[in-house]
Amino acid sequence: MQIDSSNWSGEGAFTQQLLERLQQIEGIVLVRVEDAPASRSEADYNFISNEVFVGFAATVRRERVRRFGFLPTSRMVTDKAMTVAGLEAALAAVSEIGAPDYSDDGMLQYLRAERIVPPYQTRGYKLVELVRVYEVGAPRRS
Repeated sequence: MQIDSSNWSGEGAFTQQLLERLQQIEGIVLVRVEDAPASRSEADYNFISNEVFVGFAATVRRERVRRFGFLPTSRMVTDKAMTVAGLEAALAAVSEIGAPDYSDDGMLQYLRAERIVPPYQTRGYKLVELVRVYEVGAPRRS
């Protein structure tokens, strides 16, 4: 498996857990993680937004077909080892990750929030982490 985290700052405990679990799932050959431009920090809260792109393994097979109803020929068909729905089911089975808060055909979205109170400080802050998981090579969302 190839992991590209060159565009990621390393922030986000949930994102790190997710990356560790994605490495253990069969059928994934590429994981790329990036900071999303929505990340921001204020006095009362930190909002971390990360995007994870996964590439699934594929097999190519030859399929025999008939052109124009009578001309026998063959074509190459690519079958993916996993889909986004299969990835959702695999991650939902992991207790630390669980089911996504939102999912559709091309994306899984996780939203985690926790209250952080540093030592020797009376007032803490809220840490909100948003992680979106996309398939590499899927059509762009509009």
